[in-house]
Amino acid sequence: MIKPYTATSLSAHHLAELTRLMVEEVKEAAVFFMDVDGIIESWNSAAEEMKGYNAEEAIGSHLSMLYTPEDRSCGWPQHNMQEAREHGFFREERWRMRKNGSLFWARVLLTALRNDAGEHVGFSKITLDLTEHKLLEHCVREKAETRRVLRAANAGKWTWHPDTGEVEICENFLALLGYANDATTVSFTQWLDFLDPAHRSAVQLAFDNARAGCPKKSLHLEILMRQKNRECRWFDARAEWYQPSPDAPYVLQGISIDIQELKIVSEERSQAIEQLQAEDVRKNEFLAMLAHELRNPLAPISAGAELLRTGRGNEDRIRQTSEIISRQVSHMTNLIDDLLDVSRVTRGLAELNMRDLDIRRVVTDAVEQARPLIQLKRHRLALHMPGDVALIAGDEKRLVQVIANLLNNAAKYTSQDGQITLDVKIHAAHVELEIVDNGIGMAPDLVGRVFDLFTQAKRSSDRSSGGLGLGLSLVKSLVELHGGQVAAASDGVGRGSTFTVMLPRILTQQAGNGASAAATPVDPAPARLNILVVDDNVDAAEVLCMLLEQSGHDVTVENAAHQALERAALDLPDAALLDIGLPDMDGLELARRLRSVRGLADVTLIAITGYGQEVDKQNAYAAGFNHYLTKPVDYAALVALLGNVSKEGAGLRS
Repeated sequence: MIKPYTATSLSAHHLAELTRLMVEEVKEAAVFFMDVDGIIESWNSAAEEMKGYNAEEAIGSHLSMLYTPEDRSCGWPQHNMQEAREHGFFREERWRMRKNGSLFWARVLLTALRNDAGEHVGFSKITLDLTEHKLLEHCVREKAETRRVLRAANAGKWTWHPDTGEVEICENFLALLGYANDATTVSFTQWLDFLDPAHRSAVQLAFDNARAGCPKKSLHLEILMRQKNRECRWFDARAEWYQPSPDAPYVLQGISIDIQELKIVSEERSQAIEQLQAEDVRKNEFLAMLAHELRNPLAPISAGAELLRTGRGNEDRIRQTSEIISRQVSHMTNLIDDLLDVSRVTRGLAELNMRDLDIRRVVTDAVEQARPLIQLKRHRLALHMPGDVALIAGDEKRLVQVIANLLNNAAKYTSQDGQITLDVKIHAAHVELEIVDNGIGMAPDLVGRVFDLFTQAKRSSDRSSGGLGLGLSLVKSLVELHGGQVAAASDGVGRGSTFTVMLPRILTQQAGNGASAAATPVDPAPARLNILVVDDNVDAAEVLCMLLEQSGHDVTVENAAHQALERAALDLPDAALLDIGLPDMDGLELARRLRSVRGLADVTLIAITGYGQEVDKQNAYAAGFNHYLTKPVDYAALVALLGNVSKEGAGLRS
């Protein structure tokens, strides 16, 4: 009979119960049992905590799942069990693998269990996680390597001895603080002197709490330390209690890592997140404004359409209704054009027609554009222009747009009977335009972001000033495309605003680079044309057909591309107005096929589409279109195009 391992006065049942409780309650050691083949049969909570497998996953699995792939491939689990069978136990320290794939340094005792008859009945295994001890031992053994790592990480090691009140500081830490040649052992009070005064009381409290919880309570805090040059840097301090020997008092060993750059990055990240959140709010506000601005003209358009549908109005009422619809469509078109315009400019897709320009002419044209709103609100406009010519290089249309936007902005945000001043100043190398108003002004935070996309001052829910918050963003982009600068200023809410634009000046005045305009020929009377309209929007096609017929043309409508091809081959139209987004064949392909039809090589093709990007236009011209119009179509422009079409050939591309 085998001698029992344990001497006890307890009954076997009582001893077994206490053993079970011990295995279950122990927190620092993974304890479990296996059968003779290494199949796990029990699993305590510490094992689950240490290795990551719960009892359902572990019980019934082989011991080898706890080993690294390298150890499994060389048969290390089987080797360990064989050693335990032959010698009664097997002890080792080695890397083990958790369920999540991470490794920990384990001290393992694998014991072969035998019954009273000496028969092998299974194994017990006790595992301790010594990862932290392993790392500390490594640091002790490799001091030189530790110093190198600390230097590379901008970190320093320190040890606090509560029993003596002294703090040992490594040379690298002292060097980080600018005290390279100072003593490495200081009092705790001197240690606190290394800290920013505002942090000393909090750090003192943290150390006191750690001491009260010794040896279990660790220390982790971010501290602002002051260098010898009085500059401060952030450090991340982490420390654990350590007992150098069984008879020695505990000391608190810590490492402090310089995280100043991380702090800066974190602050920048927080600012970036706040900025993104603010931009998201502005985006949502813009979408709400856009919906409002688009619904406003839709209301009179819808009402006008209903009035026309009833047919009960007299001629004057019908004319008035038509004018209202036309104005509102024009307003919607301007809104959409603004959106497309700011998209092109902000993405760098805008093309500038650069010429030598007299700034006085540009300002005069801009004032004329802004005058209706200024007069509507009964503002007084003071215009100060130089007497001499001042040439700048720029796109006349775009620069007029810049100045008109700024004048309209001043008019919008100035109460009726306000004062607006436009002062044009000539300097040696640049021209300065200053627009000053006595309107609602701006808060300091708005001044800093007034040129951001979708930014607007707060206004009442009636949104009487209108707009989408695109104008000033467009101004900034266009001015910068011209090599200039724009700035905003305000003394505060209710104290007016000032916008200043500076543009490079051409120092040597020379003749303009634009060709002189040729005499305008007298247009002949428009010919009666055979026109094909192709649009899958039945209502849009029918309305366009009626307008063209009213202008004296013969019009055929098709709502699908293939039927349009067949019709064109029979009728041989003089011009074809094609929608691009057709369902069965897009308008680009239809244009190519029309060009290949016998007798239609010179037909005038006009794109009528909602796509307005420059790349869309280029694709249309490449497909064979002569002209490109965006919806809603400017009917006057369309009539002008058709007036240039003759029976002999296509009109010029525009």
